[in-house]
Amino acid sequence: MTAKPIMVQGTMSGAGKSLLVAGLCRVFAQDGYKVAPFKSQNMALNSSITANGDEMGRAQVVQAEAAGIEPEAAMNPILLKPTNDVGSQVIVNGQVLGNMSAREYFAFKKQLVPQIMEAYNDLAERFDIIVIEGAGSPAEINLKDDDIVNMGMAKLVDAPVLLVGDIDRGGVFAQLIGTIILLDDDERARVKATVVNKFRGDATILDPGLDILRERTGVPVAGVVPYTVLDIDDEDSLSDRFTAEAVPSLVDIAVVRLPKVSNFTDFIALSAIAGVNVRYVSRAHELGEPDMIVLPGTKSTLADLKWLRESGLEAAILKRAAAGTVLFGICGGFQMLGQEVSDPYGAEGGGDMRGMGLLPTRTVFSPDKHQVRVVKTVGHVEGPLAALSGVTVEGYEIHMGRTELAEGTEADVLSVPENRILEEPVVQAGNVYGSYIHGIFDAQECAQAIVSSLLAAKGLDETAVQALDMHAYKEAQYDKLADAVRNSLDMNLIYRILNHDV
Repeated sequence: MTAKPIMVQGTMSGAGKSLLVAGLCRVFAQDGYKVAPFKSQNMALNSSITANGDEMGRAQVVQAEAAGIEPEAAMNPILLKPTNDVGSQVIVNGQVLGNMSAREYFAFKKQLVPQIMEAYNDLAERFDIIVIEGAGSPAEINLKDDDIVNMGMAKLVDAPVLLVGDIDRGGVFAQLIGTIILLDDDERARVKATVVNKFRGDATILDPGLDILRERTGVPVAGVVPYTVLDIDDEDSLSDRFTAEAVPSLVDIAVVRLPKVSNFTDFIALSAIAGVNVRYVSRAHELGEPDMIVLPGTKSTLADLKWLRESGLEAAILKRAAAGTVLFGICGGFQMLGQEVSDPYGAEGGGDMRGMGLLPTRTVFSPDKHQVRVVKTVGHVEGPLAALSGVTVEGYEIHMGRTELAEGTEADVLSVPENRILEEPVVQAGNVYGSYIHGIFDAQECAQAIVSSLLAAKGLDETAVQALDMHAYKEAQYDKLADAVRNSLDMNLIYRILNHDV
């Protein structure tokens, strides 16, 4: 069996490619096909760990979930995780290859085509349809000669292309027509239809423009997809979660928006709860007096800790923690809460830095990346979140450091093995908590224990808000996305394109 491919490319980053791919995956799966997503190269700090310990982009995890299948690294053979403005950690087939500057990677990436094709062919042998996602725009004329993710990928697997434009940003007709004009003749021939995405209002008012779009491009318009409010994991920092306005709520949770924040999808399980407000702060004056502060994961713990210190946010957080506010660190945020962060092997450029001093821990970076899915039961913890004791949580760990009990700390503060390496799912001292587990709040019992504890601390009814079954919640969101895609796109045309009848 060889899968039939169809590719979604966009006029720009943020045009909605990832969600459209997820929607098509869901529709095809609902129609009885075995479908898999694929993106040859993804650049994002939001990643996840597969069942066998491989790392892949979060967007392809979402798309696999929408398709009803287990995510695997073959769906995203190359993942670039930016370490600074001009370099990234390069992950190939789920494992770290190394760090490269943008120039180094640009010169090297063509050597990865065999790995890309091996991953794609592996999927093609097992699925009926592969929905491929591009990156950025195919009209980046300075990058076209070495392209491996847009038209270059389409040519490798002979995939027809849907070109998506974002009307919410304005200028969608210029986006679509201009992109097609900049394509080479053979590339232009691959574009089988255009899609107008994120439209608000009565789509009939677009009819005159759509007629001109068809005339100027010579290809049909597959449909106008409405702007749909969905609570689905975001791919990267283009997320509008960061700019959402605060709303009145029973529980107020402030997440620090670190410059290199990663895996901010960890907090969807909390923000989805009615009565809970999750807001992102990047300045000290924005912090206010929340019920809980969260330090999220980061790709650059040392650099972001320095930023936290220089921005004044560290001082503001320490003040709130001293006043009794619950503080919870995840992964890199957990590392920051300790006494010291040390990088003897140069994983993040080298050096040592004083931590925030709120947990009796010390983190030492190592050259090897720890990446594993976990299911763990929280041991005995005290403080305002004592209700977490005995709760089973699951998720994944992905970090390049080990955290140990700091020298000079009383051994009875925590349960520590002889090698002093801390492996508990939650480490606690007073009102400060830390964990390496991404997705820890997805467990309904964990989320409920937290919000109930925060309510109780305010003298409110502990049952006033109810955590969600996140699996059922996500499934409902994927179905909602599929309905929007099916009802707005000409699916007969999509199937004809898939079968090369257009």
